[in-house]
Amino acid sequence: MKSILLTPRLAMYLKLMEYYGLKEVPGEKNNPQILQFFAEIGHKWVQSDETDWCAATINWIALQCDCQRSGKLDARSWMSVGRETKYPQLGDIVVFWTGSLTGSWHGHTGLFVKKDGNYIYTFGGNQSAIIGNKSYNMICIKPYPEVSKTFGLLGYRSVDYI
Repeated sequence: MKSILLTPRLAMYLKLMEYYGLKEVPGEKNNPQILQFFAEIGHKWVQSDETDWCAATINWIALQCDCQRSGKLDARSWMSVGRETKYPQLGDIVVFWTGSLTGSWHGHTGLFVKKDGNYIYTFGGNQSAIIGNKSYNMICIKPYPEVSKTFGLLGYRSVDYI
């Protein structure tokens, strides 16, 4: 929903906050909310919450907020949405490469929270977190290294209302 009082980035951040802690269901069962993310952005064929869902989450949040979106399930697709920004603000899109910088579609995306040294704090879905002694993929805020051998920043994007 468009808001004349909120920037698109802040609208998306606040909407995602409503789902903080949403996590995959281990095993053969699935979290219906995660499957709803896929279905409502046009990917009804996805039937498992263990399918990478970071881009689906951000696309669904953008859809709910009437913002620009990629509509695709690969994180790197966000590099062609909105406009590039070198100075990200809370709620801008952050896109990482994983595995290999070139020749790959693999990546991760979420909303920018802050940069602290060489770490970029990202708020998004399908991010691993430890609760007690178990690891879950969930919607949370997590620090990611700006660059490592198998992971690094591709860029920041700022989206508009549509």
